[in-house]
Amino acid sequence: MSVLIAFLSLVIEFPLGYPDRLFRAIGHPVTWFGRLISFLDLRLNRPADPDALRRQRGVQALLVIVLVPALIGLTIQLVLIWFVPMGLIVAALMATSLLSQKSLHEHVEAVADALDSGGLTMGRAAVSRIVGRDPETLDRAAVCRAAIESLAENFSDGIVAPAFWTGVGGLAGGAAYKAANTADSMIGHRTPRHEAFGWAAARFDDWINLPASRLTALLIVLAAVLVKGANPRNAWQAVLRDARKHRSPNAGWPEAAMAGALGLALAGPRSYGGVVVDDVFMGEGGRRDVDSADIRHALTLYRVADYLLIALFGLVSVIVVLAF
Repeated sequence: MSVLIAFLSLVIEFPLGYPDRLFRAIGHPVTWFGRLISFLDLRLNRPADPDALRRQRGVQALLVIVLVPALIGLTIQLVLIWFVPMGLIVAALMATSLLSQKSLHEHVEAVADALDSGGLTMGRAAVSRIVGRDPETLDRAAVCRAAIESLAENFSDGIVAPAFWTGVGGLAGGAAYKAANTADSMIGHRTPRHEAFGWAAARFDDWINLPASRLTALLIVLAAVLVKGANPRNAWQAVLRDARKHRSPNAGWPEAAMAGALGLALAGPRSYGGVVVDDVFMGEGGRRDVDSADIRHALTLYRVADYLLIALFGLVSVIVVLAF
């Protein structure tokens, strides 16, 4: 049932996304997880405590953050399993909230549209909604690179990973992953407040994204075979050469694949909150004069890679159904 839930949720969410009316009415799982994380951060993360104690409480907080959504998801799935096929469809509809296929495409496409219609100022404003770096430091090419990097990384974190863990553990697995990933984005930073308390969240997020980041890179390489102007050989070589050089154990894999496929240079030095992160380039030797046309080319590659992901889950679902 878990693999079928993942497959159906991908099929449903791709054209529909998460309805704005539903968001206004009840919010979104990420906002629910965010409230829980903020509450635990406020109650358990005391600056006056020693780092060892803060790290211990960070582990305790992470257990709550992961187990509460997992238990809720498991309970719901155990109830719905008795009402096949309608229960399966309801579970899949619920699992769509863990994915971001449609919204990712829209947000990245908005950057290309803003650059084409309003120039650099509007492009900076659009890209600031999807990346954390300082927009005022970005020229036109850097805006485009940031959008493409966000597309590659969020394809892994926002689509492949939640689908993978939903396929492994159903609603419990998908909800646990999304909660942990939200915790990493909120408290998994090397700042005075969160370096100790958020240590467990950051390390756990690194671990649970390992399989998805590698699968995402493979999907992008395979998609490059099917997309005109993309180069699958360069994509594969960039993954082998550059992925492990990235400061993140996971982000380098999809970024390197995307950089190689499109013949671009992604990542590299960039500024966050006035602090320059001196990262290496993915796709070293590729073009750095990136423009909005490259964003649209990356979006085409993303769509094909996403189709391949859906097809993969469809194939696994057929195998599972035939096996049982």
